Amino acid sequence: MHFAAEDLLASLLEAAPRPTAQAPRDGRGLYGLIDHFGDLRYIGSTSSIDQTFYQRIHQRHRTGSEGMSHYFSQMYNTGRMWRDRKDVVSKTDGVIAKTLRNEFVVDHCRAVWLPLPDTADIALLEAEVLAIAPAHAIAWNRRRMQAYDEPADLVEATLHRLEWGAHELAAIERQRQRFLTLKAGPVAAPAPKSAFIRQTHVTSFPEGPFRFYALDVETANNNRGSICQIGVACVRHDDSIETWATYVDPQVDHWAFTYLHGISAQTVQGAPTFAELLPVLRNALSGSTVYQHSGFDRSAVAAACENNGLPIPPWDWRDSVHVARAAWPELRGNGGHGLASLKQHLGLVFDHHDAGEDARAAAEVVLRAECVQSIRAQDPVKLIPVTKAFDQSFDSNDSGDDMIVVPESEAAVTLSSPISHRQAGRHIGTTEVTQGNIDNNHIYLRAFFDKFPADAIGGSNRAAAASREIAVDWGGESAVMTDLDSAKRFFRKRGWIREFFERYSVRAGDKLTIEEIAPYSYRIAPRKC
Repeated sequence: MHFAAEDLLASLLEAAPRPTAQAPRDGRGLYGLIDHFGDLRYIGSTSSIDQTFYQRIHQRHRTGSEGMSHYFSQMYNTGRMWRDRKDVVSKTDGVIAKTLRNEFVVDHCRAVWLPLPDTADIALLEAEVLAIAPAHAIAWNRRRMQAYDEPADLVEATLHRLEWGAHELAAIERQRQRFLTLKAGPVAAPAPKSAFIRQTHVTSFPEGPFRFYALDVETANNNRGSICQIGVACVRHDDSIETWATYVDPQVDHWAFTYLHGISAQTVQGAPTFAELLPVLRNALSGSTVYQHSGFDRSAVAAACENNGLPIPPWDWRDSVHVARAAWPELRGNGGHGLASLKQHLGLVFDHHDAGEDARAAAEVVLRAECVQSIRAQDPVKLIPVTKAFDQSFDSNDSGDDMIVVPESEAAVTLSSPISHRQAGRHIGTTEVTQGNIDNNHIYLRAFFDKFPADAIGGSNRAAAASREIAVDWGGESAVMTDLDSAKRFFRKRGWIREFFERYSVRAGDKLTIEEIAPYSYRIAPRKC
C-alpha cells in the first residue's frame, strides 16, 4: 500500500487534538504533539515495533526524562515544574516538580495520531513527512525551540485540581527559585538603585515635512496587538526616503514568530512599550497619508491600542497593495502583489520581515507606481473599510480590515452601500454542502481553491495565517475578514458559518455559489435553482 507524505501530513494537521491518555494502546504510526496554546509543535513516529502510541506519547513524552527525546518533559521543564534529575540535593523536590509537570501536560496539552499498518515503513514515512512539514509544526523537533516560560495561570489551574498541601507547594516553590537562579546565571555585583528603574529611550522621529509615510509592524505571536517592531518610511517631497524603526516590548510570554523575523524576548529587553511609543507616532503621522502593504498593519495598531486602552489614531490609511495592483495588473495570478513578489518584479533590495526594511519597500512600491500610473494627477485615493465601524468594533484576535480603493468623490456613496449591492460578482465556483460541513461549521472550497489569491492562503493553523485576508459577504450585518487554510481548503474563520447555514436553512446536499465582487472581496450565497 502506498502512502503519500503530503496526505499523511494533511491528516496530522487536520486531526482533532485529544488528551494524551486517549492515545491508542495497540496502534502504531505517526503522531504529533500539541502545546498548551493548541499549536502542533512536534511530529514523530512509533518506529519501534514494540512501542504503541500510548507508550510513546503518554508514557515517554509526558513522563520521560527531560534532556532526552521526551518533548513534553523537555519543553515544560520550567518554573515550578523544573528539575535537574542529576542534582542529588534537590532530588526530593524535583520528583514533586516532575509530578506537577506530568499533570500539567494531562490538563493542558494534547496529541494527534495517525495509525499505520505494521507492514508500512514507518521510519521512512516519518522522514518524508518531516521533509515537507511547515516549520511551526516541527518547532520542537531537534530542539529548535527553548523550553517555555512557566504558564503560571495554567499551572495554578492544575494545582487547584490536585489540591496539594503546604509540603508540596513549598517544594515546587523551591524548584522555581532554583530554576530562576540557574536561568539568571552567575550573580553580578550589586547594581546601583537607579538601575532598577525602567529606563527606555524612544528614538527621535525624523523632522519633516514629508509627503507621505509607509508603516510596517512585526508581531511576537498571532495576537495582532503583540507588536515587537515598528518601522516607518518617511517620503520627502523630493521622493527621498528616511526610515525610522524601533523594537517594541510587547510584554508577552509567547513568541511564535521568532523563527520568521529573528526577534525574541531578549531582543526587546529595554525597548519601549507600545504605549510609550504611540504619542511619538500619533503626533508625527497626524493628518498625513500612511500606507500599509495589506490591511494587517492598521489592524495591528488598532489591536495594540485596544490592548493598552488607548484611542486608535485617526490616520489617513491607504494600501500599497491596491496601488501595486493598479500599476502592475499582470502580476495578478502570476506571483501576486505581496512584497516578496514585487521585490523580484521591481528589483527592490530589502530584507523581508524587518519592519523598517518592509516599510521602506512599501514606500518604494508607491513611488514606482506613481511613475507608472501618475497617481498624483488622479483623484485623491481613499481606503474605505469593507466592514462597518472598524475602529469601534475591532476584535484584536480575529478581526482585520480589507480596503477598496475608490475616488474620494465616491466615498460617501461607497460607505452607505453594502458591498453586495454595489457590483455584480464574477462566479468562481459552486460547492455542495455535506453533513460534515453543517456539523463542524465549515465550507469546502476544494474544487476552485486555486481561484483565490495566493497571498490570502495560509498554513494549517492561526500561527501560520496568510499575510492578506479576504472579505466574505455572507448576508450578515458586515463582511467577515479571513484568510484560507491551505491544508483543509476552507475559510479559516468559521464563527459566522453556523449563522449563515441557519439564516438560509441550508441542509446537506444544498449547493452554494461563491462570487468575486472586488479584489480580495467575495460573496457566498445558496444557489438558486
